[in-house]
Amino acid sequence: MGEDVFPARQELALLLRRLTVELDAVGQRFAGLHGLGRTDVRALVAVMDAARRGEALTAGRLGAAVELSSASVTALVDRMERAGHLRRVRDSEDRRRVTLQMSPESMAAGAEFFGGLQRDLLAAMEGFSDDELAVVRRFLTGMTEVIETHARAEGEPR
Repeated sequence: MGEDVFPARQELALLLRRLTVELDAVGQRFAGLHGLGRTDVRALVAVMDAARRGEALTAGRLGAAVELSSASVTALVDRMERAGHLRRVRDSEDRRRVTLQMSPESMAAGAEFFGGLQRDLLAAMEGFSDDELAVVRRFLTGMTEVIETHARAEGEPR
């Protein structure tokens, strides 16, 4: 293991950086085509991810997910609702509670734009065994946690 361990780990860190830069470029292309900003795309992803987990996302939870004040979240949701990307929906059990949903048009636009990428990613995974994918999942989960910590850190980077 010795000396070659650090360069191998360094190469993985560089590959992660390259992956994130390329994924960001794809997201920016989608944003540009649909008149969205970076935070708008992050908001749509947060709403979509919550829906996939079977959770309702309130404006407050959206603010925490994209790190915005409640006034900024209100402006963001208002703007995205006017543009047809999000809908405010009253909770059927607690009518005082309002949750956010992606509009069908926004879901269709995302599926159309990202569908090919999703198919290609799944096809690229075909060459990996379930055990290898389990390791990759554990690796990506750990790396994402580290990146989230740095993204939300206060003050100067370490």
